[in-house]
Formats: sequence, structure tokens, C-alpha cells
Amino acid sequence: MTKLHGSTKTTGGLPKKPKALGIDELQSKSAKRTQRSKSGHKLVLRRLTLDDFRDVRAIFETAYASMGGSWTKEQVARLIAIFPAGQICIADKGRVVAIALSLIVKYSDWGDKHTYAEITSDGTFSAHDPNGDTLYGVDIIVHPEYRNLRLGRRLYDARKELCEQLDLRAIVAGGRIPNYRNFADRMTPRQYIELVKRREIYDPVLSFQLSNEFHVRKVIRAYEPLDTDTRGYATLLEWINIYYEEKSSTPTVAAQAKYVVRVGAIQWQMRPVASFDELMQHVEFFIDTVSGYNVDFVLLPEFFSAPLMALAEDRDSPSAIRHLAEYSARMRSELQELAISHNINIIAGSVPEYRGGELRNVAYLMRRDGTSEAQYKLHITPDEKLYWGMVGGSELRVFDTDVGRIGILICYDVEFPELARLLADQGMSILFVPYWTDTRNAYLRVRHCAQARAIENECFVVITGSVGNLPNVKNMDIQYSQAAIFTPADYSFPQDCIAAETTPNNETVLVAELDLSLLKELHLRGSVRNLNDRRLDLYNLSLVKE
Repeated sequence: MTKLHGSTKTTGGLPKKPKALGIDELQSKSAKRTQRSKSGHKLVLRRLTLDDFRDVRAIFETAYASMGGSWTKEQVARLIAIFPAGQICIADKGRVVAIALSLIVKYSDWGDKHTYAEITSDGTFSAHDPNGDTLYGVDIIVHPEYRNLRLGRRLYDARKELCEQLDLRAIVAGGRIPNYRNFADRMTPRQYIELVKRREIYDPVLSFQLSNEFHVRKVIRAYEPLDTDTRGYATLLEWINIYYEEKSSTPTVAAQAKYVVRVGAIQWQMRPVASFDELMQHVEFFIDTVSGYNVDFVLLPEFFSAPLMALAEDRDSPSAIRHLAEYSARMRSELQELAISHNINIIAGSVPEYRGGELRNVAYLMRRDGTSEAQYKLHITPDEKLYWGMVGGSELRVFDTDVGRIGILICYDVEFPELARLLADQGMSILFVPYWTDTRNAYLRVRHCAQARAIENECFVVITGSVGNLPNVKNMDIQYSQAAIFTPADYSFPQDCIAAETTPNNETVLVAELDLSLLKELHLRGSVRNLNDRRLDLYNLSLVKE
């Protein structure tokens, strides 16, 4: 049964494309951000095992003490034994904090008139039929301590992927309507559900289900007698698998690689701010907006935090950039929380880092599983040396993510083709390039080099920068940008090798889907095969310092 506990209601209740929160609405979040745990997370979505039972029992007993508590260890073992792929969990540093339990049923054998006890066979789960056509949701629960991280959405996305992989017709689940207790004396369940659909009323479970593309098939009475909050009613919900092919053979249950990746880029407006919190309100506004499109990655520009330089007491360039570096640790921490709560991998443009008497330019990768890494800018422009005394990093890295290997090259670095080639040799599929340019000719250097890197390395390249002006910040006064996503050059890709691009010099976001399977096809069967056809008998490329 879909029994999302009321304490986890903030993980749902949003439409598939949620209304982006305005800046004013985000102001109240500023204080909350500073109170978030700094211990960090390491979130892993995986199959449930019997070794997790202690955590499973704790979650059930915390959320449903009044509804019978947890399944027994024997019952959980039975579920895992008969359908291991259907029992999914999210663990944080080894501790299970969210679970989704499922069966496969032949839905015509049950129809819409059944109870929770009947579909679960009173805990024996004998209704499970490997040859059935419907994935039935038994339970989905998020631990109350992990509210606001949208883990419920991750579990539902995992269920949908499983449904598609197994070529099942639909997902069906019985859903609670716990808030109905406050309206039962004034309206029927049908009226209540209609108002929830129209968003006149918020229900912590039904609103979440509707936002995840489920529709109500039927209202059931006495579905779960122990659930007194719903006055004996439940909704029977359904999500349709549009890729279902009735005559296709059932594919393997094993997890499959994700080939279609959705990426976003923020073309950022430079504007004066009065504080770090005000800057973060703008950042969170855009992260929240882009996450509404279910993107896997979002890219911010180089030096997107530059407005904070105007807050320095001494506004000369060397002092102001070092003042900006004082915010970088806090920036990294808050962006990591946003990556987790919005289920998105964030490439945080770049920020200055001042350590050991040396000033560097660094891009942070904040993964949505709670981990993070950094790529330093390797090549420093003459301007950065002259005005700021900046020095280059000494390590080139390729990063593993949940949807493939990526690389990050900050602005000037993309103008050195050796770097991208070294990353491509390590399996990079997407290269992210945050930049800051002041004029069109400076921008075109970055753009044309980035497009060349996509073609010669048979990869996708995402670039973005900032627009507008900062009158009180020396050496950062004007900006020019046109964010874009570039592709290789072959028949499977756009003729101009541009997957998407923005209007120049307007604050906006860019979103596009990239099919990584096309890269594999290009490597093997492309019209030309740059990576494969290199004359390694004549030349070679390697890192001098690793």
C-alpha cells in the first residue's frame, strides 16, 4: 500500500513541472539552510537485502505504529526471495532510510475491488505472479528524519524504470488519503479527491501520487481497516507504462544503464546583492526551476558568485577576489544540500579558493547521492594572473556519476585540446564548460573550441556563462554569454552540431536530452571515427604528472 507517512509530505505534493518558487518565497528558507546538518550524505539507491531488516523495521515502527507496525523478518525475506528486483531501498552511509516494496500481479485476476490484505495475501504474498502484467506497490516509506530530500520521488522513478524494463503494463497501488479526516464531515471522498486534483486541498499522499503521473482509477472502501485517518477510504492509483508492448519478451530484471540524460544550464544574470543569503536565494530559485524538468545535471557559470565581491571593504581586485573566496566553503556546503534535496547533480560553475597562500579557481561537482569532488582550473589567463595573482591547479580528473562519466574544464582550459582528449580516453561522455567572458570575441573563442572538442572527442559539450554587468566590481564589470549544448558531427546528430542554445545575453535556462547510446554507435560505426582512427604508431598523448 502506498502509505507515505505525513511527516514525509514535503517529498511530494509537487506537479511534474512544479511552479518555480519566487525569490520572496525562498527568503524564509535562508535561515533553515544554515541549520541543516553538515555531516553530509552518501545516498545509494539499491535492492533491499535481508541484512537491512533492522532498518526496515525501524522505519515501519516510526511511521506506522498505529497501523500494525512492520512486516516480520520472515515476510520481508519472502518478498525478497520471490521478487528481489521489486524490493528497492535508499541507504545513507549504509543505513536504509527509505524503502519501496512491490509485487507483480495479473491484474485481471484481482480487478479494482480488493483490499490490502487480499493483494498481500495477509503477508504471504502468494498473489505474486512473475508472468503477470502489473507492478503492484505494496509499501513506500521514507524515514521522517529524511524529509525534504525528495526520496519518495526517487523511489517512484526507480519503480517506473523497473516497470519499463520488465515490460509491464502499469503500476497500481492503493493510496491513503490521510487529510480526508479534516473534511469527511463536509464532503464525500469523490469531492475531496476532485479538490486535491485541482490543488484546492493538499493531501500528503494523494498530492504526491498525482504529481508523479498517477491517476485515480477508483475509490475503495475498507481497503485498510487499521487506517482510521482515511475513514476507511483509499484511492486505487495507476501509472501507465506508455512503452508497454504486450507481445514482447520480458527483459532481464538486472538494472540497465541509463542512456538518455537530461542536462540543464543556467545563463546567469549578474546583479548586485546585499548578502550571501540573497545570492543563494537566486541560486536556489534556478536549481528549483531546472529540477522541475527532471534534469540529471545542471551547470552554473564560472565565477557566478562574483556579486559578493562588491561587499568587500577593500574593492581593489586582489582584495575583492580573496574576500569572495571566504564564501566558497559555505557555498559548497549549501549547494550540496540543494543537490540532494532536488535530486540533481550540480556542476557549480567555479568559485575562488584561497588556501596556503595561493588563490585558485575551482569547479565543484555536487552529486545527488551526497558526495562531491573538485576540478581546478589548470590554465590561468594573463588577466587572472595580472589582476588577482591566481595560480593553476595540477590535476585533471574524470568523474563517475550515476549516469555516466563526465569531465569539467573551466573556460580557458577548453582552449587546450589535449585536456579534453585525455578525458575522452578515460571514457568521458559529457564535458561541462563553465565560462566567464566579457566580449563577443572572447565568448566565440570558448564556443568554437568547445564545439571542436565535441567533434574531435565524440562527446557532448555543455557550456554556460553570465550576462549583465557589475558596476562596482573591478575586472568583472561586463559579461557576454550564449549558453549552448554541442554534439558530434554525424547523421545521428543535428546538422549544425548544436543540440540547444539560448538567446545571447538574456537570463534564462537551457534544457536538452542527450542520448548517450548515439556516442557508442558513433565510436563503432560513425562516418569518421576520430578516437578509433588515431595513428598511435606515430604519436601519443599522456599526462606528465598524474
